[in-house]
Amino acid sequence: MTRETTSERNSVLNGICPYFTMFPLEFPHRVLRQHAGSGAKVLDPFCGRGTSLYAARMLGMPAYGIDSNPVAVAISRAKLANTTPTAIVTAAQRILNESSCVTCPDGEFWRLAYAPEVLESLCRLRSSLLDDASSAARQALVGIILGALHGPMPKSAPSYFSNQCTRTFAPKPAYAVRFWKKRHLRPPEVDVLGLIEQRAEHFYSDGDATAAGRVTCGDSRQASSFRTASAADCNWIITSPPYYGMRTYLPDQWLRLWFLGGPPHVDYTNKRQVNHRSPDLFAGELQKVWRHSAEASADDCRLVIRFGAINDRKIDPVALIKSSLADTPWRITTVKPAGDASTGRRQALHFARKAAPALGEYDVWAVREGSLSRGRHRVISRRPGATARGGTQR
Repeated sequence: MTRETTSERNSVLNGICPYFTMFPLEFPHRVLRQHAGSGAKVLDPFCGRGTSLYAARMLGMPAYGIDSNPVAVAISRAKLANTTPTAIVTAAQRILNESSCVTCPDGEFWRLAYAPEVLESLCRLRSSLLDDASSAARQALVGIILGALHGPMPKSAPSYFSNQCTRTFAPKPAYAVRFWKKRHLRPPEVDVLGLIEQRAEHFYSDGDATAAGRVTCGDSRQASSFRTASAADCNWIITSPPYYGMRTYLPDQWLRLWFLGGPPHVDYTNKRQVNHRSPDLFAGELQKVWRHSAEASADDCRLVIRFGAINDRKIDPVALIKSSLADTPWRITTVKPAGDASTGRRQALHFARKAAPALGEYDVWAVREGSLSRGRHRVISRRPGATARGGTQR
């Protein structure tokens, strides 16, 4: 079997849980397959749902990720979990059989979102996994539950735990209640363990390549996050930072965040996110990440950034990402169009208004400009007025 065919067969695990923004698996997989050596070590300081990490796993490369969103971290850890369907189902069954009664969140939203027995089972799983999610089987179980926590109701057997929802993001409670009431929608009676078993077989039965690496819940603007991630001497950094103005990752994932220990309501605070108050502040925040990434990288490391813009922020994404790389140890070699974030390739929406047209995205390639001394950081600065070299303008 060819390497490409094997990768296609094993790519199913990448879909364990949708995420509001994500780039296609083909992007990091192609970069690593075509350009990285067999001993490459991969880092993603904005790992999101772990697409770059999973591409590295498919190719037998150690992968290290950092993200400030606990939901993203949980999904990424599930993609690096070395386990089996039997181990996952056994872990879930033990929790449901042995855990004591728990207090469930109350209110109209919760009564309409989940059937009573389903919500109780989810709360028992939540309580136990918050206490211990250290094993590979439990990390995979967390990913499976997050992926099934909310989604559309099919005409056949339920494939999600919830009443009618989107897969990608959680609806806000007041809107969801109005939607369900208007359409007389009731939450489905779901065999929780049966659905977990079904998903475990689907995502973990193909004997995927053994993964190596680590995912850290941390702030990539801080050097300590890279040390915690054990990401030293990486050869490839493939990442996609949040686009300027995109600040709703946590509110849009509030139900999954609740399962991971968050509050049973939407929290709109964004204390751990990159500063979006102005393009200059945003570029300065990214600059910290690029500097720390350089410190964690080998001298021959390559940096590949996919970046774009959102419709309500009229900025030049190429100029913004170039600004963020100025006065860092990275030298831009290539900037090329990557198509657009087509809504046709994103998750189908079941609550949403009509999506705005997708904007163009770009792939920015850069190399280390000189070496960094070990144990301390040395910034390579350009002469005053110099700009990043090698990029193509759009």
